[in-house]
Amino acid sequence: QVQVEESGGDLARAGESLRLSCTFSGLTFEDYTMGWFRQAPGKEREGVLCISYAGNTIYDERSVRGRFTISRDNAKNTLYLQMNNLKPEDTAMYFCAARRPITTMHPCNPDEYNYWGQGTQVTVSS
Repeated sequence: QVQVEESGGDLARAGESLRLSCTFSGLTFEDYTMGWFRQAPGKEREGVLCISYAGNTIYDERSVRGRFTISRDNAKNTLYLQMNNLKPEDTAMYFCAARRPITTMHPCNPDEYNYWGQGTQVTVSS
């Protein structure tokens, strides 16, 4: 059984930084493509950043380029999202997720991810 533990969400001011973490168990972590997604109230869940099993960033959402970084530590079965220069529009529930590597038109399509964290809230005030 796959279990996912997320942490790191918090209240932050614009310009500050947060780091989200996500630890997986019950799967062979290094075999999976991983991603961070977010969902704001009244909006659909969207891909933020996704990373291949080999550690290459395979997708970054335009609004977070230059501010957010995704990384993974396969030895710790942990996925990270470093968020710098936060903006109020980054306010959302953030989720991590995993899927097997597949050939796909959109590498960060949430519909193609199988194992999800419970979500962690990030709120950014101006």
